Amino acid sequence: MPRPQNSLTRFHGRPVWAEISTSALTYNLRAIRAFVNPASEKRKTPRLVLSIVKGNGYGHGGPQVAKILDKSGSDWFGVTCTAEGIAVRKAGVRKPILVLTSFWPGEEAALIKHDLTPVVHRCEQLELLNRAASRLGRKHLTFHLKMDTGMNRLGIAPTDVDCFARQLAKSKHLLLGGILTHFASSEAFTPAPRGEQTREQEEHFYVGLERLRKLGIDPGIVHLANSAAIASRPETWADMVRPGVILYGYHPGYDPAEQRNEAEKRLPLKPVMSLRTRIISLRTVPVGMPVGYGGKFVAQRPSVIAVLAAGYGDGIPRSLSNRGNALLKGKIAPIVGIVSMDVTMVDVTDVPGAEIGDVVTIHGTDGEHTLPANQVAREIGTVTSDLLCAVTQRVPRLYVA
Repeated sequence: MPRPQNSLTRFHGRPVWAEISTSALTYNLRAIRAFVNPASEKRKTPRLVLSIVKGNGYGHGGPQVAKILDKSGSDWFGVTCTAEGIAVRKAGVRKPILVLTSFWPGEEAALIKHDLTPVVHRCEQLELLNRAASRLGRKHLTFHLKMDTGMNRLGIAPTDVDCFARQLAKSKHLLLGGILTHFASSEAFTPAPRGEQTREQEEHFYVGLERLRKLGIDPGIVHLANSAAIASRPETWADMVRPGVILYGYHPGYDPAEQRNEAEKRLPLKPVMSLRTRIISLRTVPVGMPVGYGGKFVAQRPSVIAVLAAGYGDGIPRSLSNRGNALLKGKIAPIVGIVSMDVTMVDVTDVPGAEIGDVVTIHGTDGEHTLPANQVAREIGTVTSDLLCAVTQRVPRLYVA
């Protein structure tokens, strides 16, 4: 990958942007598909891949990355809400789109118009969908059922399967197309009880699934595995997997940490986003002089401080103040002082030849060097998804090879 110094020759405006590598995104999808469909396993049909593009595609641009993933062979897409699903449809995606947190009453017509597949997580939602399908002349409206197996967030309890079956029998226009659950701790292996939670959730799920089948209901596509489960728990892969953050190049934070290293070896990924800005000012700061709001950084040596054209209004977390780093010319440059809304300061004393206009990478790749987003996230005690989604709408996304 070439150095990014001239990567914005066609770009005009405030010098902060996020480069989205289409080749890295495509590579990750294909790697995931191959990983969950090993040649040694004899299945009649390959496992499907549902690409999670919610949260504006984890900050990468939901409709845009969905379009790229669609061309690269993703079977399904997962969004949070009806509005996100409509945006993906308008981008030209015709594959099935699953609305993961279901719908708000009144959105049923929009779901049907745009051919979105809702997740049902409360039995009373069936009646709303059935009435809408009848009113709009839809003979069969397909939905997926979410079962809560221990996360205690969304989904029916396994003990409510009989109630669900009775309600479904009354809903002449509805067709169950799939059943799913969501793991709370699939990245945790120790200590107990978190390390055991995924196994217990899986057991609860299959109790409910078996009851559904005994009642004569075909569950359709069975899917459980999120990013962490895809990488480390093949027993959960079922008929379809739902990669989220791993699509964008990062494994979740496993417990213990050694498990992450193992996961990265089993399923190597490429970072997709590089958040970049430019130096807009250079200052020589004498010993003992403060920098930034509140004087929270005081120079301990004669220092060269670069001012970057990006701050927390763009997605550089304020919590990186005086503790984070950036990449400049392949070298680490410490963030100093308080991250402001529109600018950030870095110490470039040890980066020879730093100049106004140089490209600085906040997280992502810089030629052969990488400052991974998951490393930055760990430094401030958050998860990679949070950091990626924090890149704000005022930052242009540039889709590059």
